[in-house]
Amino acid sequence: MIQTPYPASDFSLKDELGNVHSLVDYRGKWVVLYFYPKDQTPGCTIEACSLRDARDEITALGAEVIGVSRDDADSHDKFKSKYNLNFILLSDPDHKVMDAYGAWGKKQFGVEGVLRKTFIINPDGQVVKVYGRVTPVGHGGQIIKDLQNLQTA
Repeated sequence: MIQTPYPASDFSLKDELGNVHSLVDYRGKWVVLYFYPKDQTPGCTIEACSLRDARDEITALGAEVIGVSRDDADSHDKFKSKYNLNFILLSDPDHKVMDAYGAWGKKQFGVEGVLRKTFIINPDGQVVKVYGRVTPVGHGGQIIKDLQNLQTA
């Protein structure tokens, strides 16, 4: 694993409305970039709801939450509506951004797929915290605590 801090890979991906989001658009803000396997699956729903519930505190710390999966716009739209998700979900169908962040690779039983990973990126575009094996329960609270620590360090 690469030692933090290091430059975050830029990306341009579409959200559920077809709007393109690039990392450079968030320069000057903290970014919580999380990769997850699939909309509306148990672990991914728990993680998304944890981040949803923590979002107000996360944004109060000057950070934006961005989720990335291979799901398409329609799937993201349904997922956001069903669980009242209050942050951006982007589609990476070819897993190019996942590859760039090391969030694509061998999973259990040697099958390749999305690895559940989260990255905190500082306002200068540097990855300053990596969660290599995310536990979905309580992830939002963990992000808040680490953002506070990173901002006061």
